[in-house]
Amino acid sequence: MTRRRGTTRLGEFELIDRLIKPLARGFPGALDLEDDAALVRLPEGSELVVAADAMVAGVHFLPDDPPGLIAGKLLRVNLSDLAAMGADGLGYLVTFARPAAIDDAWLAAFWHGMAADQARFSVHLLGGDTVSTTGPLSLSLTILGTVPLGTALRRSGARPGDEVWVSGTLGEAALGLRILRGLAATEEQALPLVDRYRTPRPRLALGRALRGVAHAAIDVSDGLLADLGHILDTSRVGARLETERLPISVVARSVPDALTAALTGGDDYELLFTAPPAAAERIVALATAEVPLTRIGVITAEPGLLVLDRDGRPLSTSARAGWQHF
Repeated sequence: MTRRRGTTRLGEFELIDRLIKPLARGFPGALDLEDDAALVRLPEGSELVVAADAMVAGVHFLPDDPPGLIAGKLLRVNLSDLAAMGADGLGYLVTFARPAAIDDAWLAAFWHGMAADQARFSVHLLGGDTVSTTGPLSLSLTILGTVPLGTALRRSGARPGDEVWVSGTLGEAALGLRILRGLAATEEQALPLVDRYRTPRPRLALGRALRGVAHAAIDVSDGLLADLGHILDTSRVGARLETERLPISVVARSVPDALTAALTGGDDYELLFTAPPAAAERIVALATAEVPLTRIGVITAEPGLLVLDRDGRPLSTSARAGWQHF
């Protein structure tokens, strides 16, 4: 073991043996991380769903965020992609690019946080890679899931006349990030909003329940307008959105610019989906106190997104506003 600046640093294989291998136990196909790849057997009649997301310190999380919550967020944002396709989680692979400033205590907290969340969501580590970097901490996770053959939710299925629905509440994560960056807020405002930013809630159960009900779906990661725009583009339709109907919590409304955060803020990881009016009763039955479902608009045959204010007048905003990765 080498010493650097007075702190101990686990070598790569010590790190894998002590902190990472325990996360692969319980899934035979992971082969105890002793081989270069995993073996995954799919349930009969199912398809494999694969998604990947990267997170970089200072871009997708703040460098002083708690390491266990960073690990959980990395896993949860990928699980949200599975939820948007109605899939069940199976396993995941992680690539971890470690700068010199990350010490062993930080690493232990990160992997313990990952272990807690993989147990919560019944997925297992299948492999990955650990490297050093002279840049910021960089993380990448590839998630594997399964869905019954032919039932995956897609962005491309929206049809004119469909109603537009969204789960949960919007804008809280974006407001939480603003508070972490210095926006003045009371403790009553800060605690729930910061928690929504640091701890996404992937709507896996809802995604599964929407198979055969929703025509199109996506998770709200880049912002409501941007992600609805993705559905409209791939489905070649338009939409009319009523801002008066947007589900914005009482605590979010107590912070400035809550409506802007709900429309463009991103990091909500709620499900945005379209369904025919005949499905409304089934959808309402899926709502819970924790995960309300709100009808916020309608799909139109005419291209473009019309956003209406509380008085029914067009709101001056960009349908493509939201998070940009480049």
